[in-house]
Amino acid sequence: TVQSLKVRFDQKGHERPFQKAIIVDTIDGYLKPGDHIIIRMGDRRFGGPGTRAQTFVEKDFKFRCYVDPLGTSRFCTIPGDIVIDIVPGQPHHLEIVGSRLVNRDKRIPLKIRAEDIWGNTCWNIGGSVQIKAGLEGKKIYSKTVKINPKGWAVVEVIDLPSDRNGELIITATMPNRPAVAEKQFFITIDSGFNYERIYYGDLHVHSDDTVGTNDTRYNLTYGRDVAGLDVLGYTANDFQITKDRWDGAVRLINKELYEEGKFICYPGTEWCGNSCAGGDHNVIFLHGKTPEFPYDSQGNIARSFEWNEDMTSEQIEPGAWPLEELWVTYVDDPEGHLLMPHVGGRRCVLDWHHPVLERLIEIESAWGHFGWLYEEAMQRGYKLGASANGDEHRGRCGGGVPGTAVFGTKGGVTGIISKKLERKTISKSLRARHTFATTGERLVGLTQCGKFIQGDGFRNKGPAEITYRFLGDAGWDKIQAYDHTGLIWSRNLQDEAGYSDRRIRVRWGGARIKDRYRWAEWSGSIKILNGVVNSFLGRGFEHQEENCYRKSPTEIGFRTDTYGDADCVEMDVSDLAHCTIQIYGTIDSYNKVGNQLDRNPFIHCPEFIFEVSGADLIEHGELTKKLGGVNMFVSVERISDQLLPRDVQGKIQIDPVNGPAGFRPIFFLGRQIDDAKAWTSAMFIEFR
Repeated sequence: TVQSLKVRFDQKGHERPFQKAIIVDTIDGYLKPGDHIIIRMGDRRFGGPGTRAQTFVEKDFKFRCYVDPLGTSRFCTIPGDIVIDIVPGQPHHLEIVGSRLVNRDKRIPLKIRAEDIWGNTCWNIGGSVQIKAGLEGKKIYSKTVKINPKGWAVVEVIDLPSDRNGELIITATMPNRPAVAEKQFFITIDSGFNYERIYYGDLHVHSDDTVGTNDTRYNLTYGRDVAGLDVLGYTANDFQITKDRWDGAVRLINKELYEEGKFICYPGTEWCGNSCAGGDHNVIFLHGKTPEFPYDSQGNIARSFEWNEDMTSEQIEPGAWPLEELWVTYVDDPEGHLLMPHVGGRRCVLDWHHPVLERLIEIESAWGHFGWLYEEAMQRGYKLGASANGDEHRGRCGGGVPGTAVFGTKGGVTGIISKKLERKTISKSLRARHTFATTGERLVGLTQCGKFIQGDGFRNKGPAEITYRFLGDAGWDKIQAYDHTGLIWSRNLQDEAGYSDRRIRVRWGGARIKDRYRWAEWSGSIKILNGVVNSFLGRGFEHQEENCYRKSPTEIGFRTDTYGDADCVEMDVSDLAHCTIQIYGTIDSYNKVGNQLDRNPFIHCPEFIFEVSGADLIEHGELTKKLGGVNMFVSVERISDQLLPRDVQGKIQIDPVNGPAGFRPIFFLGRQIDDAKAWTSAMFIEFR
């Protein structure tokens, strides 16, 4: 009855949440009862590699079939979902999370977890973790902790010594699993730090109430018990959340999970207006009372619009739209709310800004690195602090690792400088912009000018002296300072350590566009003429499918994606002064329909070629070629053969010149050798 079938894959082929779709068109004929269309996913009978599961854990993953019975493009469900559980693999490595900076004699809570090769926390494995700690080269702590044989493979340590200043080096291993590599974590104990410790938060955490993976309890307890977060902001897409699910999430947060002094959890929504109406803005309810959502106290709609799969109506009506209508809802209680513009699918547009409600801006998430957004906010004269969060759709908040598609970088975390881990104090710190943003690692970025710290606005007579401190793990590469005009000062730690005569790196990065599906797919080669590549190492790669490899004694290939971040290959090269370095390759973009292995060249720069001489590189230290898009580039840089510092401190003097807004914003960016970053909230200095 049917002569043929036409089959295609479409990333957005159906309604949310069942968007990824295999679409089958019947050609010439019709179906009758008893006919079967058999879909084999992962058919290996004819030599194909098969289909693999997604890279993240999900309970009750569903395959659902729909049919268009009347040829009207109106689909109805075929009963009987296929349901499977996607579970973690075997332990591949350990991860440690805790506070990077702690005051002397204060408690140091630490979480250590076993992860599979894709960064999922393992389940039900048992065994043990051995923890050792040293200070100034001396062993001061050793303990073996059993892993619960049921549940997440996580252990907690709360008795690390903190009675002496210095850098505590913690090493964790799994004695019964020697193939799992050891993990190190660094904690600086400093009695001169004016706070108990640095707190870390993820203020943008989804669940399956809307676009996330796994239920709300799973995601929030993961943040508390696995990711070791001090502060968490539950986030529901405002158009998709039902009232029953919202009420249940608020009840779970306020009645069960929130614990003063241990775990501060806020309910929140994501206002999902299109970019032309202001773009994505999170609303975090700081006050601890019943949130005004989905209606305000006057009964007015407090969401952008309503659409979800449980709706009986098919009519979509705008509610609090455009963004100004959202401001009206919460402006009467600014201290009880925090609005946060961000870049996700519907990126924020900074033509809209409310200086009282908006106090932080999200400049990194699983969607990518968006330093350009913070620079734009400073150019516009906005007093916004730096925040980075997960915007997690995969159930791994608090710095969760990326998969291979839309969410291509680690989810971020926000460092919070606060006297106490209490709702009132944390809320004040967030609204005071006493924060820094990191790319998911437990880094620290601090600035101070007299009695003022990052986020503060103040008056100053004459030049201002700003002290800074960055604490990391992989070694700091560059520390930079920015104002409303852009970059004003830079410190190159590679240069300070002394350039090697043999070691160089090739870096590439940026994004194609500022909007959804922004990533650039890089495939290329680095060729050394008149020299040999003695050794090489890739850095900044987010997962195992981003890689570099030897093609010949003089050529290294690479294949990675960048989402505003950067990747690199470090090389030891013979006779650098007489070499020529050639970098060439292709840049592709998102492929919505059809074979995902087919190329979709980036229209503005489908190919790139960059050639530099070793002599020029030795003279200049760094050579860069811009490639369009959003800060896309390829560069060749000299590097040191020395270990770079994990603790970098210094001070700079800022000339007393105000910007067009009547003050001068100053923020710092620290970048490690692995492209991990920390942005400090700006100081807003009014020079007199």
